[in-house]
Amino acid sequence: MKGFLDLDSLKSAAENGTIDTVLVCLIDMQGRLMGKRFHVSNFLDSAWQETHCCDYLLATDLEMSTLEGYAATSWQSGFGDYVMKPDLSTLRVLPWLKRTALVLCDIIDHHTHEPVPHSPRSILKKQIERLEQLGYSAMMATELEFFLFKGSYEKLRRKHYMNLEPISGYNEDYNILQTTKEEPVMQRLRNGLYGAGIPVENSKGEAEVGQEELNIRYSDALACADHHSIAKHATKEIAWQQGYSATFLPKWHADRVGSASHIHMSLWKDGSNAFHDSSKKYGMSDLMQQFMAGIIHYAPEYTIFLAPYVNSYKRFMKGTFAPTKTAWSVDNRTAGFRLCGESTKSVRVECRIPGSDVNPYLAQSALIAAGIKGIEDKLELDDAATGDLYNDDSVPEIPSTLRYATTLFDRSDMLKQAMGEDVIAHYTRSAEWEQESFDNAVTQWEIARGFERA
Repeated sequence: MKGFLDLDSLKSAAENGTIDTVLVCLIDMQGRLMGKRFHVSNFLDSAWQETHCCDYLLATDLEMSTLEGYAATSWQSGFGDYVMKPDLSTLRVLPWLKRTALVLCDIIDHHTHEPVPHSPRSILKKQIERLEQLGYSAMMATELEFFLFKGSYEKLRRKHYMNLEPISGYNEDYNILQTTKEEPVMQRLRNGLYGAGIPVENSKGEAEVGQEELNIRYSDALACADHHSIAKHATKEIAWQQGYSATFLPKWHADRVGSASHIHMSLWKDGSNAFHDSSKKYGMSDLMQQFMAGIIHYAPEYTIFLAPYVNSYKRFMKGTFAPTKTAWSVDNRTAGFRLCGESTKSVRVECRIPGSDVNPYLAQSALIAAGIKGIEDKLELDDAATGDLYNDDSVPEIPSTLRYATTLFDRSDMLKQAMGEDVIAHYTRSAEWEQESFDNAVTQWEIARGFERA
């Protein structure tokens, strides 16, 4: 059984024993799948309409800690419930898990019955609606880069993630011989995602030892984010099933290139790419120029939606294909924003700032919001930068620390107007907690450096 299901086909699959489990999942602040495993009979009986979860699921960190400082939920409010409302258009088979289907949920306030505004899926839907009011839809695609290591998550955890051994022994960028050795994971991943109705294009070796890239065909913005989150989850499960571990940590080693998640985007109207105008330079329409001016101008303000953790900023280094500047350039991988498909009907912009730890719903929301602002204010696009932008001091820098990026995010009037002040306050607190947690940590680097010599 491949691809999507409706309730009738799920009922048939339940009756013939093909499906016995349904994963009912929300997207949390980190972009992960959280939820429950339902017996298919109970899902068909009632849970296809709704189920419930604790509201702390949208107010935690990576460790699932119950944090202070959120207006939406707290010990004082008693950590109540949210409604998980299945989006039945996302109901699909998961071929890599036996007799299992999955459905994604929207999160509804238990009392007001309104969408929870700081839910990642709600945030993206709001920006999509704003764009639709202007007559456009966003088409997007994300590239997922990650590393594969020998040994299960359990084994590597017991080793405290020391002396990690990548799946390969050398840079495998586009290398067919090396990636053949990795097919026990990657072939299962491609076929599993295809069987789940996710339009996989290809996988390839990336420019580091043990690094992979997975590419999924462009789609509308919400589907793109759904595909990304499911694919990331599948990568971890399938790697684990084969005795390997996959990590989407952007920078796992100081001497290794980091992992990115570039986002390609264009706006469409009446079935055509509204970014394309053959009469304009590079084929860029006025609309595209205004949109790009917006996403570049406001990039420092929404960086925490592209780089949400302390580790995210370790990736921004010269000579690593990770950008350090916010300018745009034509087919130039040293820029934060790259023009792709110049002078063709597929002209689009690639944002190269996000790392592999990005929550795609939040990143895409920020890009759409900034682009809309550029259109509304008819911002003018600066000329394309050229050459090695790493060493071009005239080009604005991407924020280099989470602390600085959080300050810019918290002060952003554009984001507050686009998403709501409560939403910005909620994710500001998330970023502050991440920084506080790191500030309180004692790292192995500090111990090794100062144990004897301090």
